[in-house]
Amino acid sequence: MKIKIKNNDLIKDIVGNTKTYPKYATQIINLANQNAQGTRPHTVGQLSELIIPFQGKDYKDWEDWYFTNKKECLEQASEKIYEMVTNLKEVINKIDKKMVADWVEDLVLVKTFVGLSFQKSILKTVSKLKNTTYKMADAVDEAKGIDGYIGEIPVSIKPISYNTKNMLREKITVKMIYYTKDKNGITIEFEDF
Repeated sequence: MKIKIKNNDLIKDIVGNTKTYPKYATQIINLANQNAQGTRPHTVGQLSELIIPFQGKDYKDWEDWYFTNKKECLEQASEKIYEMVTNLKEVINKIDKKMVADWVEDLVLVKTFVGLSFQKSILKTVSKLKNTTYKMADAVDEAKGIDGYIGEIPVSIKPISYNTKNMLREKITVKMIYYTKDKNGITIEFEDF
C-alpha cells in the first residue's frame, strides 16, 4: 500500500496551525528570499545544528526555544526579505509587454544558443592556455564521446556533476574537461595534458 500525506496535512498534524497567503504571495516571497538570501544559515542559524541542543517535545517547545535563543535572526531574515519584496514591487511596474517579449527572446534564442554552444568557448580557452589550436568534433567523434580537440588531443567536455553519475553506461577514454556553470559564467577544470 502506498499513501501520500500532503504538506498541508503534515503541517496541521505536527504544528497544529497553518497560515494562508494570497495567491502568488509565497512565490514572490520565495523569489525575494532567494535574492536576499534571508534564510541562509548565516542569518537564521544552521537549523540542523540548532535543533540538537533543543530538548523540547513538540512544535510549541521548539518555537519557544527558538524565540528565546534566536528571535533576532527571524527579524533580520524578515527585514532582508521585505527589502527585496520592496525592490520587486518597484521593478514590477516597469515590466511591460515589450520587456517580457525581449526576455522570452533572450531566453529562447540567445541563452539557449550560448548554452548549447559554450563547448567551443571552452576548447578555445584551453587551447590558448596550451598555446595550440582547437577544433570541434564531427559526428563520428561525437559518437565516441569526443567533443573536440586541443591540438591533436581528443577531449570530452562534461559538467562536473558527471563524476557523480555512476549509472552512466558510456565509457569515455579521452581526456576530460569538466565545467561548472553559474550566473557569472563557466569554471573549467582538467588534468594537465
